[in-house]
Amino acid sequence: MELLLGIQEKVRNVLVDTGLIKYVNFLITQFLALILASVFRSYLHPSKVTASTRHAIGLVIGLFFGYFCFGQQAIHIAGLPAVCYVVIRTQSPQFVQRIVMVVALAYLSCIHLHRQYYDYGSYSLDITGPLMIITQKVTSLAFSIHDGFSREMKDLTRSQQQHAIRKLPSALEFFSYTLHFQGLMAGPLVFYKDYIEFIEGYHILKQTAVSKAKYDIDKEIVHEPSPVKVVVKKVIASLVCALIFVKFATIYPIKAMKDDGFTESAGFFYSFWYMMMATTAVRFKYYFAWLLADAICNNSGLGFNGYEQDGVTPRWDLVSNIDVWAFEFGTNFRNCINAWNSGTNRWLRMVVFERVPKRYGTVLTFSLSALWHGFYPGYYITFATGAFIVMSARVARKLFREPFQDTAPKRMIYDVLTCLVTRVFMGYATFPFVLLEFKASLRMYLNVFMCLHLVALITVFILTRFVPRGQRKRTAAVVTTAVGITDAATHDRETDSTRNHPANLSTAATGGERTSTMLLAEHSTLDTNGTATANGNATAAAAAVATAVTAESNDGPATVAATSKTERESDNLSYLIKEKFEQETRNIEELIDKTVTGFVELKDDLMRMNENNEIFISAETLRKRQQSKAEADFKMHSGSDHHHHHHVGGGVDAFLKKEIDALNAAVQQVNVLPAVLSNGHAK
Repeated sequence: MELLLGIQEKVRNVLVDTGLIKYVNFLITQFLALILASVFRSYLHPSKVTASTRHAIGLVIGLFFGYFCFGQQAIHIAGLPAVCYVVIRTQSPQFVQRIVMVVALAYLSCIHLHRQYYDYGSYSLDITGPLMIITQKVTSLAFSIHDGFSREMKDLTRSQQQHAIRKLPSALEFFSYTLHFQGLMAGPLVFYKDYIEFIEGYHILKQTAVSKAKYDIDKEIVHEPSPVKVVVKKVIASLVCALIFVKFATIYPIKAMKDDGFTESAGFFYSFWYMMMATTAVRFKYYFAWLLADAICNNSGLGFNGYEQDGVTPRWDLVSNIDVWAFEFGTNFRNCINAWNSGTNRWLRMVVFERVPKRYGTVLTFSLSALWHGFYPGYYITFATGAFIVMSARVARKLFREPFQDTAPKRMIYDVLTCLVTRVFMGYATFPFVLLEFKASLRMYLNVFMCLHLVALITVFILTRFVPRGQRKRTAAVVTTAVGITDAATHDRETDSTRNHPANLSTAATGGERTSTMLLAEHSTLDTNGTATANGNATAAAAAVATAVTAESNDGPATVAATSKTERESDNLSYLIKEKFEQETRNIEELIDKTVTGFVELKDDLMRMNENNEIFISAETLRKRQQSKAEADFKMHSGSDHHHHHHVGGGVDAFLKKEIDALNAAVQQVNVLPAVLSNGHAK
């Protein structure tokens, strides 16, 4: 026994000395959360416990995990939301969103600066990760309150209408939302309304109704789908990503690029190779964390997003952070950004991009993203490099894409080449984001003669002259856009596949607790289907990088400004048709709500329940009414007329009874439908 205790103490000392204790604690909490999520879904189901119980237990577990991982630092994960809740409860909804934004970012910035001052360049796990997610939650909630209390529905975008709140959250609801154990450690971001619907058990019916309207699915009985299959797949994928990270992070450690000896001994091509492999290895660390966090949410029942078009296969991607395959094998920046960091993109779009003049949207979104990530110089080197590469990629696409579109083999060659080029440019532009330091990043760039900067420079200022005249004007407009004076392209409001923000650079290359960078020019690069989420520390980069090839896709123009007239008209037509369809769907839903409400109100007015729960109108009351009418008619008419009216009274009696039976059946259906719960049973 003493030997075992001695070994345990030695292991603990080694973990503390090497800084690995925090990672071990993180893994313990996440795998424990995965188990507790299943218990939460099964034994704390809305059919078995109240919403307050679910709020309280999720909050308590979250606080325990925070203290277990961060010790005394956990005071900040309670302090930040506490200060913001005081602001929300005391300030006017007219400007509460601005105050909460300032307070939350100021608090987060102080923690960033504290870490940067006392632990500069460290890659250790710390409290800033959870605080970045909490900042997203409290600010998005404040904007939802502002939309619900201070603005007219007709003035809101579709996504703002979906998230608008017209009832201030209680303290329990607020702290449960910001600190629930499923998303505290590694995200993902969940909007307040989605979280409350999950806690109260309404999310299944809501998402199923959306799928039925979208795909015309005939689904009479709504069953709560099991997430077990998708959870197992995500857990296995996360473990594979962890193994890849462990394997390659030791072969290509990111810190090696900080050594003077590395730049002296590494050749030109090896430096490029090392940039690409080191940033790829770092990304897989965050793939592991995000996929596992997604699995935890799904295992608790959070993340259901309706059904596929077949009406059978459930979708569990409402809060997904990453599509690894789509990102790693994307042929252009747009494809990569659609697969990366969707939550943070939705947040940036919600709080900035949709609320400012379009010409300033990209710059302001970039500024917020940069401030949210922190103050390391490497972040800003990546942003600037990526912005410049975006401009050159758009010009290059005009010159080189068309010759490859003749035949299928040529298109395949083009896709393979653009995929490889995207990987190279991604590593080149994003390694400063994980390297963090200015001097080390500059030394690495000089070691490769800043060649891709020169390529971008030549492309923008020389090769532009060779772009066909009809396309040159559009390209020039796009370049202007990339500098920050662009008119943002019309973007999709928010469909189940569009969870990304057109303005986001998406911090893609090396994932981390500070993801989702915004490249100045990118909102004009994407089509209307953006997507992104995550909390991370070191990835804003890949997105910037893919800019080099951002435009090279067979799917269509990479930039809205550069699309042809026919393509723009097609996009606008599709958008108008979709908007019309969604409006008609909302009208039908409102009609159904009004009809059901009318049934219930009519039932309350005309009927009452007896002890056997049978709906009826008092026979005595009905008889008195009929007798009074008969007596009045008798005085005015003859005996034969009296007989006639008596017959009519009997007809009225039969008619009312028939109507009452129909109303009774309708009301019973209304009372049953909202209670559809797990295993297909009704409460």
